[in-house]
Amino acid sequence: MSGIFGVASKGDCCQTLFYGTDYHSHLGTGFGGIAVLGDDFKRQIHNISQTQFKSKFFEDFKNIEGNKGIGVISSYDEQPIFINSKFGSFCIVTTGLLENKEQLTSMLLDKGISFSEVSNGVVNTTELIAKLIIMGDNLLDGIEKMYDQIEGSCSLLILNKEGIYAARDRYGYTPLTVGQREDALAVSLETSAFPNLGFKIVKYLEPGEIILLNEDGMVQKVSGKSTNQICAFLWIYTGFPASSYEGINVETVRERSGRFLAKRDKDIEIDLASGVPDSGTSHALGYAQESKKPFRRPLIKYTPGYGRSYTPPSQSTRDLIAKMKLIPVKDIIKDNRIVICDDSIVRGTQLKNFTIKKLWNDGAKEIHARIPCPPLMFPCIFNLSTRSISELAARRAIRSLEGHDIENVSEYIDSNSQKYKEMVEWIRKDIEVTTLKYQTVDDMVSAIGLPKEKLCLYCWTGNCPVNKMQNLEKILAESK
Repeated sequence: MSGIFGVASKGDCCQTLFYGTDYHSHLGTGFGGIAVLGDDFKRQIHNISQTQFKSKFFEDFKNIEGNKGIGVISSYDEQPIFINSKFGSFCIVTTGLLENKEQLTSMLLDKGISFSEVSNGVVNTTELIAKLIIMGDNLLDGIEKMYDQIEGSCSLLILNKEGIYAARDRYGYTPLTVGQREDALAVSLETSAFPNLGFKIVKYLEPGEIILLNEDGMVQKVSGKSTNQICAFLWIYTGFPASSYEGINVETVRERSGRFLAKRDKDIEIDLASGVPDSGTSHALGYAQESKKPFRRPLIKYTPGYGRSYTPPSQSTRDLIAKMKLIPVKDIIKDNRIVICDDSIVRGTQLKNFTIKKLWNDGAKEIHARIPCPPLMFPCIFNLSTRSISELAARRAIRSLEGHDIENVSEYIDSNSQKYKEMVEWIRKDIEVTTLKYQTVDDMVSAIGLPKEKLCLYCWTGNCPVNKMQNLEKILAESK
């Protein structure tokens, strides 16, 4: 996932753009980028894989002037992309995932459209989106036609002489929110970017909605759609605790989630509740509140220099961060029966090798792992996260239990089935904990507080509230 932020101001916007974009640093570790429009476009992109956004861009923003700008913290692709098109020049940033990227790339190449942003033979996704848009009759028509063709998700910001166009994905997988202060309007994926910059939330964009922001105000260009299936994982793990999506705060959802875990946990005796920092902390606070057991920190995150171990593209980098960022506190761990809340179990290797082992090595008496979402069964098809089904701990368990991969895993998804219990027991043994329990789908949905049909639960259930796939053959035929 990438984080995007834009601001249109009556005066210079660059300081606000700098800090607003930086507040998305937890969402990506690949590249940071900003584009500002004053007398002309000014654009900067830096690799932030080994450093922080602030340190890379601190001098840049002081030397750029303009009243409109967009910024991005990107997982993989270099952004923003600059396009000089038939309907004017613009810069664009995106977040999301294209499932049919290769087919769309081939379609455009067949039409004679070339790509300049190619790394290791792979086309830059944001450039691909931009090239799809310029096939339209105008900017709005191009955005709408782009949405007609893609499979997956895409929310975007476009900066041109008119202002900032903000378009939320048609099914709302990723959020966009508008904030306002006396001298400026801003649009952000994370609402946590607003308070310290003086913005108040004035609008949550609806799925498929397109708006234009500039120094004169906000104008709706395309109304939103009724269908919404926002990613539930935003509240469980991905999102920042101070942010709200659809008006629902992340921190409070995680506390409610922890309470649900504790309510179903009457058969164990523990000495303390804890979370794997940072994202597991809030869940553990809720668990402690409900169980009436003390919340303590047996593992402390060394914050400077270490981000999330989930976002880097290489497994070796993820493992190194997981190992180095958590420092055990033996005085709290030794001889205690510990509940440890982690946001999810993806592969299970980091939890086992770099969290659980540290607790055992420092003398934990018992370790009870509590996971505030169900077992992950399917790789995400709407954002950049787990890309291989074979990586998932639940799938490895099923493969071991069945002796081979199986296509129909419905019995393993049903938390009341015997096969589900056998799968969880296999994972418990694999990660080497005393007990292991996952949140149920229904409890997770209740903790979030939206109707089930308005949430994307694909990675846990394999089902979507709406059919996300387009008819690719029809798309390709109509485009020729």
